[in-house]
Amino acid sequence: MITIKSVSELEIMKKGGKILKQTFELLEGRLKSGVETEELDDIAKAFINKNNALPTFLNFNGYPKSICVSIDEEVVHGIPGKRKLEEGQIVSIDIGVNFEGFNTDAARTYGIGKISKEKQQLIDVTKQSFFKATENLKSGSHVSDIGKIIQEYTESFGYGVVRALVGHGIGRELHEDPQIPNFRTAGSGALLKTGMTIAIEPMINMGTHEVSWQKDGWTVCTRDKKPSAHYENTLIIEDGGVEIITL
Repeated sequence: MITIKSVSELEIMKKGGKILKQTFELLEGRLKSGVETEELDDIAKAFINKNNALPTFLNFNGYPKSICVSIDEEVVHGIPGKRKLEEGQIVSIDIGVNFEGFNTDAARTYGIGKISKEKQQLIDVTKQSFFKATENLKSGSHVSDIGKIIQEYTESFGYGVVRALVGHGIGRELHEDPQIPNFRTAGSGALLKTGMTIAIEPMINMGTHEVSWQKDGWTVCTRDKKPSAHYENTLIIEDGGVEIITL
């Protein structure tokens, strides 16, 4: 069921979005070669808790950590642990914050040290596809408008758009209706209305769109083992546009 948030509920989500933004800013200074991914998880959890919020992902459907850290060919849901970051890798970090009962969700992909031009372009195009998809989005748009723009833009660079995972509505639950595909779908999809809150999250692969789940039951990797990038924000649908609350 699609939910329309009240003005007071949207204000709560904006506060949660600010905490989430600040969490990324804190982590950005720690993204260096030799840092264990578990250290990033500890930093994020402590900061979120300090701000009277909860890390949404912790224990969500059994997920064991507070954030997701996915490296190179890992698309999403990489579990932080003793693995150390290395020069030349790209690292996608996905974080959810629950503040006063409402969730916000965002993801970023970063380069560790000096990365190849090919990896940098993948990061840039993935991020740009998000902003192209939201540029003219407003109340009265349809969900299908989002995926069409993301797919056309990223495929023009020869990239693969992940089909097995999609964006989503968000609010009291992390995943609410409607689903937000990053690719063209049959039909127009749900009508977007003022007061809806959604998470748009292009997941773009350097090679094929195909992915596979790993033995840990969480980590999703590209089937051809080529790098993948992820960019996500939570936004509010408004009469004349959108407000991105995790920037």
